[in-house]
Amino acid sequence: MRHTLGQRLERFNYLDVVLWLFRIGIIVVIVWGTVATILDNPYSMRNWIDLLLTGLTQGSLYALIALGYTLVYGVLLMINFAHGEFFMSGVFTATVFVAIPLNEAGLWNRHPIPCLLLVTVVAMAVSMAIAVLTERVAYRPLRRAPRLIPLITAIGASFFWQYFFRGLYGSGITAFPTVQALAGKWTVAGLEIGKTDVVVMISSILLLIGLYIFVMQTKTGKAMRAVSEDKDVAALMGIDVDRVIVITFAVGAALAGAAGILYAMLYRQVNFFMGFYPGLKAFTAAVLGGIGSVPGAALGGLALGMFESIAPNLFLEGLGIPGANQLKDVVAFTMLVLILMFRPQGILGERLAEKKA
Repeated sequence: MRHTLGQRLERFNYLDVVLWLFRIGIIVVIVWGTVATILDNPYSMRNWIDLLLTGLTQGSLYALIALGYTLVYGVLLMINFAHGEFFMSGVFTATVFVAIPLNEAGLWNRHPIPCLLLVTVVAMAVSMAIAVLTERVAYRPLRRAPRLIPLITAIGASFFWQYFFRGLYGSGITAFPTVQALAGKWTVAGLEIGKTDVVVMISSILLLIGLYIFVMQTKTGKAMRAVSEDKDVAALMGIDVDRVIVITFAVGAALAGAAGILYAMLYRQVNFFMGFYPGLKAFTAAVLGGIGSVPGAALGGLALGMFESIAPNLFLEGLGIPGANQLKDVVAFTMLVLILMFRPQGILGERLAEKKA
């Protein structure tokens, strides 16, 4: 009996108790703030709908960027922290060399759709080129190295591309031309929705569906899934692993380049640092949805966007925290901590075997 009691005491971990108390405390604080806000009712239904639409728009962008993280992780089991710079490089280059000259020539508002398509294609092409170059120069030689080394290399690549484009285009903010055809709002079911917001959401949904079909239905997509399971076995089956990895980087970067144009249409400015925070938030979205899962990245991006938009007003206001609207970044990164505490594998993620994790 004493031996059994001793074994139980050895298994009893006081740190686990403290961790669970901390988790319960977080839930209590969130519920308390939410109930206080609901009872106080400081916002109208229209305000909540506007916040929800803003969250969906933001979440659509996060989802597109998060797909790059989840694709690379699914194939290489590597977190590519330079992905935010792939997002920045395409839209910055397309703005300087295509969008601004078209606007100065008077073509931007006379032919908005062809101009936007041209700018998007250039942004996607530049992002793909930067991603493929980074993979070939920085990541491929380290493919068999311990996983910490590629991670540090990715952080270094991120800083390199940031300051490369700072030196190339300058450190100031460059204005993205306004699309007059998308100015104003549409009225849908009695709700006023910004035209740009609608374009961002619809474009994101179409790109997400296109990627899912590509990964699940095409021969290349099946090869990507095979490489993600076991590179050596995939190579024995005749799959060119290096080619599949390059395609993975290119596809993820192309989606980031398209997201960059949508981001610029929404916020109308670009700079060399613009990929840092969206990149980190997209990584948070990928972890939230289940990194390595394409549907998970999409779901995580949408969830993070809505949480970031609604949460400061929903429970931080109820806690009496001043300037709650200025705490969106804090909310996003707090969400990352909570995910790792409560469900590290994410919403749609699976618990991995030790050798894969």
